[in-house]
Amino acid sequence: MNDGFCKQPDRRNKLLQLLALPMFQPLNKGARLPEKLALNLALFNPPPAPAVRISLSALALLALAACSSSRGGPIAYDDAGTFRAPDKPQIATLESGYRIAPMDTVSVKVFRMPDLSGDYQVDLTGQISMPLIGEVRAVDMTTAQLDDALTQKFGAKYLENPDISVGIKESARRSITVDGAVKSAGAFPAVGDLSLMQAVALAGGVSEEANAHRVAVFRTIDGKRQAAAFDLASIRHGQSPDPKIYAGDIIVVDGDGVKAAYRQILSSFPILSVFQPF
Repeated sequence: MNDGFCKQPDRRNKLLQLLALPMFQPLNKGARLPEKLALNLALFNPPPAPAVRISLSALALLALAACSSSRGGPIAYDDAGTFRAPDKPQIATLESGYRIAPMDTVSVKVFRMPDLSGDYQVDLTGQISMPLIGEVRAVDMTTAQLDDALTQKFGAKYLENPDISVGIKESARRSITVDGAVKSAGAFPAVGDLSLMQAVALAGGVSEEANAHRVAVFRTIDGKRQAAAFDLASIRHGQSPDPKIYAGDIIVVDGDGVKAAYRQILSSFPILSVFQPF
């Protein structure tokens, strides 16, 4: 399907008007042709056979359907791979009472015990693994609460009156968001290198009503929110590169399940404004 047809409402409207003509409406068995139909048929010389009329109608419907399952839309495609990486995250002071999240890195200092002191990353299950005491749950705890938990565990068996301090070295509360026509929309930890295909897979893959030819990625570049579109179907078949996804990116898969807010953004985005603020 030519994208130009999908982008021209006048041509689509004329096609819809054509489909509304009686010649494309089904007749009940035994029904007689109305006068308007005879007039319409008279415009054709020779008049199209019934099979031809059905084929024309089917092709017209397929043409309209292709507009919602193909490339296009207001956001320019980044087939050349020029969509830049986002700005580096700003270092922000953690709020009072900050609770430890999966993939955070905590700094543990045990007085006069350098072998026990160090930086420990909270795994996806919310645990940190430390010498001697093994796995310790840290997720959803404040640093003071984790301090108390470690003091109790080390003091119960290994150290006498341990002096322990806990701090947050790195917060991993920055994530990627996958929304639109996917099976399990939500926010996911941006751990390590991540591609668009992998990010969509975190959300359970695209749903049945998804348009895999139209996937938008929003990110902050030079302090401004920008976007680019990608063809997930072409990426799957190796026809386009699989772009890298960064923490803070928002991915929206087009389709019937796209939320109204995202659909409004997609519909109002100027067609050539990729890499431009919105």
